[in-house]
Amino acid sequence: MKSFELLSATDPRWIQAVMEDFDSFLIDHAANERKAAALAMSMVAHYPDKPDIVKEMIDLAMEEMAHFREVIKIMLKKGLIQDKDETSLYIGQLMKSIRKDPENYLLDRLLMFSIVERRGSERFGLVAEALQEPKIKDFYQRLTAAEERHYMLFITLAYKYYPADEIKTRLNEMLKIESEIIQNCPFRAAVH
Repeated sequence: MKSFELLSATDPRWIQAVMEDFDSFLIDHAANERKAAALAMSMVAHYPDKPDIVKEMIDLAMEEMAHFREVIKIMLKKGLIQDKDETSLYIGQLMKSIRKDPENYLLDRLLMFSIVERRGSERFGLVAEALQEPKIKDFYQRLTAAEERHYMLFITLAYKYYPADEIKTRLNEMLKIESEIIQNCPFRAAVH
């Protein structure tokens, strides 16, 4: 397994923004889980010739939908409803860094998804630490572990298809890009 660390930690002002408007955070979180499930299924459709990706992405999509269901349950108890989808500045900027040529597209997608899941693990851990309500706290602790598994899944898949030196070089480039993006994102009650 090839783990990696993010180049910059989330600024403490982010968790402050989340806790000041946790309802908005929940709405954004639900949208992120649903989009993650859809993205996993798009990988299934895009790479039918790669059975390990197909299998892993189907499992991932089902897990992300289970997370979506749990967030929706919390939202409904609070009287919250879903909002229209918006692409976050963070995701939008990361997507711009993906190379579109056939030789590099899969690698960049796998690395980007791994980085996003790694950041999600960090941030859900911060949310879990800040929460007081035991059931919701437990849910975010479980999500932290799930995001950790997901980031490892994507990096492991990358190593199945690309040479280690190529992965390390591109991962370092993308981690630098991600660090710059996260440092320039506004602090808002959203996952990213």
